[in-house]
Amino acid sequence: MTKPILPGEVAAAVVDPVAYGAWDGLHQQLAWARANAPLAVAENPDYDPFWLVTRHADVMAIGRDPQRFANAVRPTVLTNRDGEALARAATPGNDGHLIRSLVQMDAPDHMKYRLLTQSWFMPKNLKQVEDRIRQIARETVDKLLATGGECDFARDVAAHYPLHVVMDILGVPPEDEPRMLMLTQQLFGSTDPDLNRSREAITSAEQAIAMLHYVIADFENYFRELTADRRANPRQDIATVIANATIDGGQIPDRELAGYYMIIATAGHDTTSASTAGAIMELAKNPALFERFRAADSDKAGLIEEAIRWTTPVQHFMRTARADVEIGGQQIREGDWLMLNYVSANRDEAVFGDPFAFDPDRAKNQQIAFGFGAHVCLGQHLARMEMRIMMEELLPRLKKLELAGEPARVESVFVGGLKRLPIRFEAT
Repeated sequence: MTKPILPGEVAAAVVDPVAYGAWDGLHQQLAWARANAPLAVAENPDYDPFWLVTRHADVMAIGRDPQRFANAVRPTVLTNRDGEALARAATPGNDGHLIRSLVQMDAPDHMKYRLLTQSWFMPKNLKQVEDRIRQIARETVDKLLATGGECDFARDVAAHYPLHVVMDILGVPPEDEPRMLMLTQQLFGSTDPDLNRSREAITSAEQAIAMLHYVIADFENYFRELTADRRANPRQDIATVIANATIDGGQIPDRELAGYYMIIATAGHDTTSASTAGAIMELAKNPALFERFRAADSDKAGLIEEAIRWTTPVQHFMRTARADVEIGGQQIREGDWLMLNYVSANRDEAVFGDPFAFDPDRAKNQQIAFGFGAHVCLGQHLARMEMRIMMEELLPRLKKLELAGEPARVESVFVGGLKRLPIRFEAT
């Protein structure tokens, strides 16, 4: 069977950070792909060919089949040919993973590591920290209202609230939160000149890999000291759990230890901040929607779920086929590389009626922004709780909300969301 090949403009858009920052044009290309070539090969000069998976059903089918679609074999985030070669040369066993966290693991390692902290992130245990999260939310809202009626919500509010929550749970002291935020933005925003370490456009794989090495080394140095402290002085926090955990009878190896801290310290807040800002942007655009949800007794669940779908902070993950398998009517061969494009899956017309409308009243919102299957986001329940509490604390204290300028998204193929959201507001 001949592999279907995507048109050049579609293939180029899905690897272009600027396209993800621009957003609307990318959606046009993905909508075309869903309608005409929902599972087809993207060919770009600097990248190995990969299957672009655009439909919700196909993304779910791959997500629920970790035996045949691996995380550990090749990069789990889109990497160009030179970048992968450099990463393989620089990593133990030439595995190409600059970080080895839950995301880069397959069975049996994945579940062994996941179970170390999974109970912390279940709804029953999160109830124990709900009051603390609400206190952080109230303090955050107080700071917002003190700005005098205008601020950049993405930078001044959304970036800091979930950061403070996650660092509190992890065990990082407040004075170190700015460092964690800076390193997270440098890691996830490595292709955005407004956020990356060099503050300039990245023009080569060597430059990109070198910059990421510096960021990762900063994280590793920080968490090495935190580990030593928690082994000597255990506390009731996740850092203590990770520092003192054992895998197969021994302490977690240094590389995996650093990766565990990093996945919680970065993905644990950056994605939630993106969805929170996305919700506020849509409420600022729609006065009727704002009036509805600012009512203290309004159910915020639909707003939160739709904001997560609408924003889709984690925009893709890559998988590698372990065996020949048929998906979506196409024959995937062993060794093929696939992009699970969550941005596209969350706008799939077959699943979401009027997918380009922000609609908190969807009867069954099947958003897939947290992934699906064995690798579903460990912190999804915490993210929903944080967003709910923030909306409960913030919206009733506002009587007016509107945009004060043009929002801007991060230029990144991997993790996206708003980097600027100027708003104007009046307090009640």
